[in-house]
Amino acid sequence: MDQAATLKQIARDKKAKPAGRIRAKTSGHGSKPYVVSITSGKGGVGKTNITANLAYILAKMKKRILIFDADCGLANIDLILGLTPAYNLHHVLKGEKTLRETIIDGPGGIKILPASSGIPEMATLSMEQKLFLQDEFKSLQSPPDLLLIDTSAGITENVMYFNMVATQTIVVVTPEPTSLTDAYALIKILYRQHAKKRFSLLVNMVKSQDEAKEVYLRLAQATNHFLNLAIEHLGHVLYDENMPKAVKQQRLLAEIHPASPSVQCLRNVAEKLCQPSQYEEYECMISLFN
Repeated sequence: MDQAATLKQIARDKKAKPAGRIRAKTSGHGSKPYVVSITSGKGGVGKTNITANLAYILAKMKKRILIFDADCGLANIDLILGLTPAYNLHHVLKGEKTLRETIIDGPGGIKILPASSGIPEMATLSMEQKLFLQDEFKSLQSPPDLLLIDTSAGITENVMYFNMVATQTIVVVTPEPTSLTDAYALIKILYRQHAKKRFSLLVNMVKSQDEAKEVYLRLAQATNHFLNLAIEHLGHVLYDENMPKAVKQQRLLAEIHPASPSVQCLRNVAEKLCQPSQYEEYECMISLFN
């Protein structure tokens, strides 16, 4: 049995019998949090900027948002927001701090769970660490409405795991051919080796809606032909020269240029994520919350 299958079996066993370890119960808010992973096959596609700006927009829509920086060895979310966290995921997994003690406030009311940076052993979490992390999430007394997981790029074990715990997986691509081939490889592995069947494509840095549609169709035709798998076109984000400027200022584009076309694109994506049908259509492989 591989690690993913073992984690799923342990999760089922925990539901079937009381846990030996006493934890605080998750407070009820009508339903458990909706978990969204934002991932990519290739680095440099703007995934972290999309995560942070999307979180800000969702918070403005009165949603309780928690960003989990799951690039465990090379943290970025806190940097682009100009934050200096005292603690991070490494302190949680070492048992020095709880998840609640580690989560910090970001702009617009968003919450952030920072990752560590420059710690090699964090690049591949052990099964024990993953199970401990799941227990920590289940212990949150004020869980968010949406948990946005900003994964690292590529096809590492951590990337596979954090996509499996997500209810919905957003794959970020750009028009570059390497971005598409790497995205296809990521989808192929998640589908064939981990039985993940639902993917939402977000095309970033495009010049027009037509270009975004063309990019989507190229990847969708490949997954349909070679994998017999349909992928959703979640939306697109127009290229915006103000985005790198905002990064240099360590500010969010949605905060300083809320009327820009690219922010409106992200607002359209946020509205889709808030549709009730989204919560019913997807299911995760491994649950972070009870």
